[in-house]
Amino acid sequence: MGVWEDAEPGVRRRILVAQGRLMLMEVQFAAGSAGYEHQHPHEQISYCVSGRFEYSLDGYAQVLSAGESVYVPGNVRHGAKALDEGMLIDVFTPIRNDLLAPG
Repeated sequence: MGVWEDAEPGVRRRILVAQGRLMLMEVQFAAGSAGYEHQHPHEQISYCVSGRFEYSLDGYAQVLSAGESVYVPGNVRHGAKALDEGMLIDVFTPIRNDLLAPG
């Protein structure tokens, strides 16, 4: 498994696997922390393992709770704010080379 790295304040992530055209990443959030709104050309699915998140997608907000998931089309602005301490699993296609360690 990958090494934990800080993403934003209170948010850390690690890449579990990146092979073929798929990438699987675990993201842990402290309560009140946020994965700031951003966009990328990759398709994404976020699955809530634990906690609750206010998930913004293309200007709309929804609460994502444990056991729920959301699909993010490529190039759509999205972000997540942790309402509680929690964890998301993110799947990307193609692989997010911008998040891979050099070498």
